[in-house]
Amino acid sequence: MAIESIFSSLPPYAWLSLLVAVPALTLLRDVWVWLRMPPGPTPLPFIGNKLQLPKSQPWIQFEKWSKVYGPIFTIWIGRQPTVVVSDPVIAVDLLEKRSNKYSSRPRMVAMGEILWDGASVLVQPYGKEWSTRRKLLHQALTPKALRLYKPVQTAEASRLCYQLFQNPVDWEKLLERFTSSIVFSVSYGHRIDSLNAQVIHDRFEFMQYSASLNVPGKYAVESYPILKHVPDILAPWKADIKAHGRREAEANIHLVNLVRSDIARAKTQGAEIPDSLCKLLLELREKEHIPLSERDFSFVPASLFGAGSDTTASTLCTAFLALVTHPAALHAAHNELDTVIGASRTPTFDDEARLPYIRALVKEVLRWRPVAVLGGTPHASTEDDRYEGYYIPAGTTVLGNSWAINLNEEYYPKPHFFNPDRFLDTALAERAKFATPESGKSHPAKSGHSSFGWGRRICPGADLAANSLFIALSKILWAFDIKPLKGVTYDTFAYTEGFNIRPKKFECEITVRSEAHRAVLEHELKEAEAILEPFTPFGE
Repeated sequence: MAIESIFSSLPPYAWLSLLVAVPALTLLRDVWVWLRMPPGPTPLPFIGNKLQLPKSQPWIQFEKWSKVYGPIFTIWIGRQPTVVVSDPVIAVDLLEKRSNKYSSRPRMVAMGEILWDGASVLVQPYGKEWSTRRKLLHQALTPKALRLYKPVQTAEASRLCYQLFQNPVDWEKLLERFTSSIVFSVSYGHRIDSLNAQVIHDRFEFMQYSASLNVPGKYAVESYPILKHVPDILAPWKADIKAHGRREAEANIHLVNLVRSDIARAKTQGAEIPDSLCKLLLELREKEHIPLSERDFSFVPASLFGAGSDTTASTLCTAFLALVTHPAALHAAHNELDTVIGASRTPTFDDEARLPYIRALVKEVLRWRPVAVLGGTPHASTEDDRYEGYYIPAGTTVLGNSWAINLNEEYYPKPHFFNPDRFLDTALAERAKFATPESGKSHPAKSGHSSFGWGRRICPGADLAANSLFIALSKILWAFDIKPLKGVTYDTFAYTEGFNIRPKKFECEITVRSEAHRAVLEHELKEAEAILEPFTPFGE
C-alpha cells in the first residue's frame, strides 16, 4: 500500500522525468558496453545494426566488415551484441581454449523451446542436460565405433557409383540418398534405398521447418520471450509450431520403437540385427538409468541426421562444382588413383594413407565453400570476459564466420581458387610430383581447417562425415570424368541461403572412364549388396 501511495502521489512532471530517465539510462549503459567491446559498424539506439544487416548472404557482408573493423568485431541485433570472428586463431582462442566460457547457446525460443521443448542437443545451453545427450550421442562416434561403420560406408559408396553410372543426371539426389542411408544405418540399423521413403520425406520436412524458425526477426517471441506463455488459442503461430514439434517427436519415437521391435524379434528368432546407435542406447537403458523421457531419448539418435546427412550431401555437391570449374584437380586425382590403385578395383579405406592428394582434396572441398557458413549454430558466452583488451559481456552471441575464416588470404593464398595442393606436406608434394603448396600462415587446427566448428560444440558427426567424404570421392574420382557442359558458365558463388548452404542446382557431364572401370563397378555392386543386406530398407 505504501508503494502504491508513493506512485499515486507522484506529480505529472515526475512521471515525465521517469519516462525520459529510464530510456536515457538504458542508452547510456548500452553506449558504455558498446565502447568497451570489439569495434564494429555504429549501431542505432535500441535497434542496433538492424538496418545495416543484409537480408541475403550476411556472411559476405561480415567478411567485408572484418576488413574494415578487424578480425573480431561486434554487431548489434537490437540491444543484443553479437561478436563475429573472422580469424582461425581468435576462434580457437575463444571457442576452444576458453570453451568453459563460450560453449553455450543463445536463447532460441521458437525453435529450441516451443518446437523441441529443450529436447535437441543442437540448441541446448551448456550444462548437465546438454552433457547427458552429448555423451549418449558420442557412444556412436568413438574411434572404435567409426571403424565398424567403414564396411557400410564402403558398400554405400560402391552402390552410389553404380547408380551414378546408371543415372548420372540425378547425381544430386543420388548423393543425398548415399549420405541419408549411411546416417540411418548408423542411427537405426536400416538403410535408405530411395528418397521416396516416407522416413526421408519426414526428415527433410522437419529440417526445413526448424530452419525456417531460426530467422532473425521472424518471431517477436525471440525479443520478448514472455510471449511464449500466451495461450495457444490467442497465438496461432505458437500452436502451429507446437503441432510441428509433436509430429517430429512422434516420428522420432516411432523409429526408436522400430529398433525396439527389431531387438525383440531377434531374441525370439535367435537372429542378429546390425549394431546401431539406437540399439546400443536401448541396451544401455536396460542396464542403467538414463535421465531422459522417452520423447527426449528419441531425439538423441535422430540428431545424427542433421549432423551428418544433409551437410555431407551439400559438401559433395560443392566437390562436383569444384571439379567442373577446376579440371586440374580432377586430372591430379586421376593420376594418383591410376598410379596407386590401378583399374582392376576401386579404392578402400585401407588405401587412405597412400592417397595424400585425395585426402587433401577432401580438406580443400570443406575449406573452399564451407556448408555451415557461419560456423553452424551460434555460441554464447556464459560469463564476462576480456580478449585483447576488449570486453565481452556474459550472454554475448559469438559467430565464427567460416566463410571469412576459410577464405582468409593470410592462411590460404588465392582463397577462391580450388587448390588441394595447399593441404599437402611440401616434401610429400615434391616426392609425388605435385605442385609445391603456396605458403600461408599456419592454421591452428590439426586438420588445417575449422569447417566442423570449434571446442565442445564441434559437430559430433565430423569424423563420420569426413570418412563418408573420403570413400565417396575416392571411388567417384576413380570411376568417372566429371566435366562442365559445353557453353555453360558456372558461378562458384551461386549458393542457397540459410545457415547450411549448398550450390544452386547445376548440370554437368558424368561419364565412366572406361569399360574396365564399368565392369569393376558392376562386380563391386554385388559385394556391396551382400554387406548391406542385413540393413533392411525403410519402405516407401
